[in-house]
Amino acid sequence: MFTFLPLVMQAVVFTDVTFEKAIEFNDYCHDHKPPISFIKAEVRGLFGSIFCDFGPEFTVFDVDGEEPRTGIIASISNDNPALVSCVDDERLEFQDGDLVALSEVKGMTELNDGKPRKIKNARAYSFTLEEDTSDFGIYEKGGIVTQIKEPKVLNFKTLREAIKDPGDFLLSDFSKFDRPPLLHLAFQALDKFVSEMGRLPVAGSEVDAQKLVSLASLINENSGDDRLEDINPKLLRHFAFGARAVLNPMAAMFGGIVGQEVVKACSGKFHPLFQFFYFDSVESLPTANLDPSEFMPLNSRYDAQISVFGSKLQKKLEDANLFVVGSGALGCEFLKNLALMGVSCGKQGKLTITDDDVIEKSNLSRQFLFRDWNIGQAKSTVAASAASLINPHLRIEALQNRVGSQTENVFDDTFWENLTAVVNALDNVNARLYVDQRCLYFQKPLLESGTLGAKCNTQMVIPHLTENYGASRDPPEKQAPMCTVHSFPHNIDHCLTWARSEFEGLVEKTPAEVNAYLSNPVEYTNAMNKAGDAQSRDTLEHVLECLKKEKCETLQDCISWARLKFEDYFSDRVKQLIYTFPEDASTSTGAPFWSAPKRFPHPLQFSSTDPSHLHFVMAASILRAETFGIPVPDRVRNPKVIAEAVDKVIVPDFQPKEGVKIETDEKATNLSNASVDDAVIISELIRKLELCRENLPAGFRMKPIQFEKDDDTNYHMDLIAGLANMRARNYSIPEVDKLKAKFIAGRIIPAIATSTAMATGLVCLELYKVLDGGHKVEDYRNTFANLALPLFSMAEPVPCKVIKHQDLSWTVWDRWTLKNNPTLRELLQWFTGKGLSAYSISFGSCLLYNSMFPRHRERMDRKVVDLVREVAKVELPAYRRHFDVVVACDDDEGNDVDIPTVSIYFR
Repeated sequence: MFTFLPLVMQAVVFTDVTFEKAIEFNDYCHDHKPPISFIKAEVRGLFGSIFCDFGPEFTVFDVDGEEPRTGIIASISNDNPALVSCVDDERLEFQDGDLVALSEVKGMTELNDGKPRKIKNARAYSFTLEEDTSDFGIYEKGGIVTQIKEPKVLNFKTLREAIKDPGDFLLSDFSKFDRPPLLHLAFQALDKFVSEMGRLPVAGSEVDAQKLVSLASLINENSGDDRLEDINPKLLRHFAFGARAVLNPMAAMFGGIVGQEVVKACSGKFHPLFQFFYFDSVESLPTANLDPSEFMPLNSRYDAQISVFGSKLQKKLEDANLFVVGSGALGCEFLKNLALMGVSCGKQGKLTITDDDVIEKSNLSRQFLFRDWNIGQAKSTVAASAASLINPHLRIEALQNRVGSQTENVFDDTFWENLTAVVNALDNVNARLYVDQRCLYFQKPLLESGTLGAKCNTQMVIPHLTENYGASRDPPEKQAPMCTVHSFPHNIDHCLTWARSEFEGLVEKTPAEVNAYLSNPVEYTNAMNKAGDAQSRDTLEHVLECLKKEKCETLQDCISWARLKFEDYFSDRVKQLIYTFPEDASTSTGAPFWSAPKRFPHPLQFSSTDPSHLHFVMAASILRAETFGIPVPDRVRNPKVIAEAVDKVIVPDFQPKEGVKIETDEKATNLSNASVDDAVIISELIRKLELCRENLPAGFRMKPIQFEKDDDTNYHMDLIAGLANMRARNYSIPEVDKLKAKFIAGRIIPAIATSTAMATGLVCLELYKVLDGGHKVEDYRNTFANLALPLFSMAEPVPCKVIKHQDLSWTVWDRWTLKNNPTLRELLQWFTGKGLSAYSISFGSCLLYNSMFPRHRERMDRKVVDLVREVAKVELPAYRRHFDVVVACDDDEGNDVDIPTVSIYFR
């Protein structure tokens, strides 16, 4: 019966199987040598369950998937236990009980043995080490502390045992802490119902619902010490009504979770779900009581959904006017879900999707509406076509416009006013904030979500109920100071940031500047003369170098250039740095200059026998040749050929320079050193450029290279990884492989299909509530989840703040509107009717009215729109039907009152 399992299976997933069969399969998988990971998943309407058994002893090699945490040591005491303090460059993320290893410690070298040591009393910048260092050497300087991630062994119970003794349930919603035991009972009762009746309960059948409640009550009575005091018949009734339905959002959410569990079972990466997980979204049900006839099937593809929500809500789904912003990983999943749910599939419905991006090869791993042959095509167009194949009734329009202030002629007032809701599927904060402001202004629900690797979050922004997306912001990501990146790196991220910058300067920006100069020399040099600053001077120096001193005409020239760049970057610059700041240098306060987090560098000695040195030269010379349009034969990719060519290059000896200024101020934003002679130097550089241009072939142009991370054959990442790793070698920083370099330098936001599926499923469960329209703020859920742990944290959204004045109240969602193109007098009288006195009215930075200026009274009978045109000298575009004014008001007692935005409709 099970002969197919042991040969090929590492994990099995069962859906829609009875407990009896599941127990039989699970016993076999659990006892098999080696064990076969067993996962049972079930979705019934708005309820779902997962059970995992990965065997008697399952080893997790990486419990959370995070990079090992590190810190730079500032001091270590000779104590028992030893106190370790770290530099306050970045907060430590250690926890009590973590194991760490120390390295590169000077003085107290006994700690450099690589031995794992436990820490306690973890603080932001310090911890105590469970080690007696009283007799160790005195700490001098340096040192890195690195977290050691130990494997964890989990002992799973079989389903047969776990049903009776489930242990701790994985909780998802802290407002439902008593729900998992009840659902554990409900799914057993449903299994019993199917066993006795040979079918699932019928939607809307009170008889079937009561039968399920009775079975649950009977199982509960026989549960001994685990007996529940209240089995919640109302909830069980909802469970029975939806038992026949598999809803798309629930399937997407549970598919994401189960998919990640399969990966865990096969890889040992991330902590498995241990062992039961129950979830419900009963709040998604319509708020109104429905007649049983509402649940009757209509012989349509949406009958399962109708059996849970009723036909009225289904009609609202089909007639919705939805705007999906973004068509990447999230956007594709949303389109799939919405098409299957029937959203915007009715005669009154419409779904607009926009994305200005095109499909790249790297998208294909998680954006499942795209195929190989779609690479280079518009994402929104391809996604819309694929969604229409899923549901031919989907009324969808695909646009290629970026949503922003520059496209308000496309997404105009009428467009926003006609929307039912907006679904964000974006990957940057600025775009999210813009859409948030539009939704706030036009009072439209916004369903927000995002993913980062195995993590995902959702946020519901509901008019007049919740705060808006922009009301709470994460702190900006900390950027390394420029001087750290350019001269004092202490981690690989600094090296890669520098490498990416140098790559762009060498093969993109400088060639582009050369072309700009050659295309229009007079205009270009005039602009440089006018700027007359250090940046213009540096740019001209690079252009002149490229066309004269470093101009390449043959492949050997390119190889020579690459070899000399190696010497400049990784030898001469380092020698100059340590000449300016010797190892024993001190700061102005007398402290050692080379103290943590600074790392003292060492120049590299080029060797043609070092593969990494040769690979750097090969990548740099190939790209240099490309910028000059020089053909590159295949033989250049042979290390022996490169080595022979490199050995011919004459490398001048380094001579240190006196008085070189190296920026050490962490607040500096520009590394170009300004000079009083900049204007004179610029004039001389321009003169030399003119002489150089006369010797160039007619029509000479360079070919700038734009960074492309997804082509592994173009040598872009080879050069960046080479730059970063050689620099890391200078500073004794651990190097990275090309893939890791690509991840950091390519600024790739990690995205996987599992967390994307879960996030979109959760959002679509909230969409039911939005389109029903009758839910309170406590019915909605914001979610943060981390499938690696796994962790699910759901909570009510934060309510919007209510401002009150006398009998009036308003929130950030309110916008006071005046229609019929009012005059200034009518506007002032409108405020008087609210018990407010408007003493100042402005449009932008222009004052339209102030009660202190007598001449402004002459404007009373003028239309406000005319004042905007004449006083502010603004021409309102044809697509604009209204404009906003800022009104300053006070009450009867002279107190200023902060009022909502005031919109005046003139068309």
